[in-house]
Amino acid sequence: MSKILFLNGPNLNLLGKRNPDIYGSKTLDDIKLLIEERAKSLKVEVLFYQSNAEGDLIDCIQNQRGDIDGIVINPGALTHYGYSLKDALLDAAIPVIEIHLSNIHGREEWRRSIISDSVTGQIAGFGWRSYTSALDVIVGVVADSKVN
Repeated sequence: MSKILFLNGPNLNLLGKRNPDIYGSKTLDDIKLLIEERAKSLKVEVLFYQSNAEGDLIDCIQNQRGDIDGIVINPGALTHYGYSLKDALLDAAIPVIEIHLSNIHGREEWRRSIISDSVTGQIAGFGWRSYTSALDVIVGVVADSKVN
């Protein structure tokens, strides 16, 4: 059974309260429940981790090394300046999908991602559906990588 790690960066613990007009009204726990339900039907295991500290996210990636098959990450504010997080994702050497609730490409220029060139792909702008879409995609990408 494949194991997928969902990582969430700074301020995502405030989902549902923080700018709901941009990020939606669902909390991170709401999204986690949706992902767990979908994961059961896909027959995959999912792990969740959120931290406001870049080092903690890096530690999580490194501690899970060898035990996970893919990563889905919403880096939050680290999207724009998380170079050590970018290195950790590269070092993991597994498929990684970067996700965002809002369309970062349609917002301020400074919101562009510095990690997008080191991930397998990116899904942005679909609110909580960015998470469920990423699960569907990463499961297929992981399955393909195990065949090759």
